[in-house]
Amino acid sequence: MLKKKLFITGLLAFTLGLNGCSTSKPVARSKKPASERVVKKPAEVTEEIPVVTREEVTEELPVTPETVKETPADKPFRSSPYVMREFRAAWIATVANINWPSKSGLSTAEQQREALALLDFLKDHNYNAVIFQARPQADALYPSELEPWSFFLTGVQGQAPEPYYDPLQFWLDAAHERGLEFHVWLNPYRAHHSTGGEVTAASAVKKYPSFMVKLKNGMWWMDPAKKETQDHTSKVVMDIVKRYDIDGVHFDDYFYPYASYNKGEDFPDAENYSAYKQKGGSLSKADWRRENVNEFVKRIYKEIKAEKPKVKFGISPFGIYRPGYPKTITGMDQYSELYADARLWLNEGWIDYYSPQLYWKISQTAQSFPVLLGWWEKENLQKRHLWPGINIDFGGDDPNLIETVSQIMITRGMLPESKGSIHWSIGPLLKYPNLSAGILENAYKKKALVPASPWLDGEAPAMPSVEVVSIGKQVRVEWEHPSQNDIFQWVVHYKFNGAWDYKILSKNERSLLLPREVNGHQLSQVGVTAVDRTGNQSEFVEKKVMVTLP
Repeated sequence: MLKKKLFITGLLAFTLGLNGCSTSKPVARSKKPASERVVKKPAEVTEEIPVVTREEVTEELPVTPETVKETPADKPFRSSPYVMREFRAAWIATVANINWPSKSGLSTAEQQREALALLDFLKDHNYNAVIFQARPQADALYPSELEPWSFFLTGVQGQAPEPYYDPLQFWLDAAHERGLEFHVWLNPYRAHHSTGGEVTAASAVKKYPSFMVKLKNGMWWMDPAKKETQDHTSKVVMDIVKRYDIDGVHFDDYFYPYASYNKGEDFPDAENYSAYKQKGGSLSKADWRRENVNEFVKRIYKEIKAEKPKVKFGISPFGIYRPGYPKTITGMDQYSELYADARLWLNEGWIDYYSPQLYWKISQTAQSFPVLLGWWEKENLQKRHLWPGINIDFGGDDPNLIETVSQIMITRGMLPESKGSIHWSIGPLLKYPNLSAGILENAYKKKALVPASPWLDGEAPAMPSVEVVSIGKQVRVEWEHPSQNDIFQWVVHYKFNGAWDYKILSKNERSLLLPREVNGHQLSQVGVTAVDRTGNQSEFVEKKVMVTLP
């Protein structure tokens, strides 16, 4: 019954998505001509070799006979067979120990064990990216000369983990080993959270008092109007970008604080605004605040690109730009409360991906998920990635599973050129096994590559060299590459009964075992493509499977 419901709502989602627009993207160019490619003999494989099982193949086998024509002999190179592309990420929050670590003060071994379990979970459920909160309150889950070790890590602000390790580097390495993109999530202006323990001498609040403001709810905030605030946060961002091999930098919706944080009172920056006016400034206070944030967002994007052009910058603003945009939408006005001109940042392309927090249900008329997504899509003038944030924490029953899968299907229909979403958060996936299993079965059954970012890099990597060896009832595919450090993933393509299928492997894997025959259908062709850090995929050539012995 559930699968029938999912089919019906998925069909509805696809119909809704027909109004989405489609934009062609540049064709990737090979970085090296064929004559310069180095072909190396595959090394002996000693580690455990990934396997495609007969059951996996059976699920994908077509029922009709082979109809796919072979590539002409004089044109062996071509675009690779179809591979699903979709950004599939989950937020992992460290503030208040929401997702990790489960509580402050755990031992290094316990922290690492929990981290690996979360990353294994994402890999096993066919996610391909993680958004990890490395700076929850002007503190650090990594060694920093700018801000103290996080209270949420050790229970004592400024105290390093014992035995010592670098949690950010640990997460980064483990994510990449599993083929997951790793995006570092930072709160740009929050200086102290209400759950962050006492404000001690180690706190950034004490170290940088000139640009700190205390709010009525007990939080501390950096004043966004002050140059010292912008300079400091820029230093924090760029320190991470320079020292760590990350895939992205991610800001959430906090710029100026929500009004409730200061119990409805105006943000205390009257003195700064007065100084601005005395110097000849003509903007209203609201426009002045927005301009402070606008210039900062633009600055961070430019600085990241100047240092590492291929590192993506993403923001997940509040999901409603303003009430009445579009006409049927009501809700909080981030433009006038958070002083976030989120439409401008998207219009100008000061980001590489945008993830508005569309945390409402499809049928919730005043904040409908597809209606809001359609509005943001029309504002995506620079054709950046639009990967909405989805709230999956509505419970573990079938209606929530149907809602979640339907929202994923809507993104596929409305955003066909760059599909994807980010799930808030990993917590409900763990809390509700029915939900995570249902997403895997109905939406994420096959692994997917992250959509490419051609404005960052449009050159495809060189082709790998491939060998195919028959071993009894199995075939082993092995490959090497002339620039292995440039590769993030491999895609092994294989054909049974005229239909291509694929398996995505992480950069450290160099071979795959396939069944020679399934249900009377012989493995006829294979091929391997290389995928670089920005999602470009190499040229593809088929290799016929011959009956040979190792």
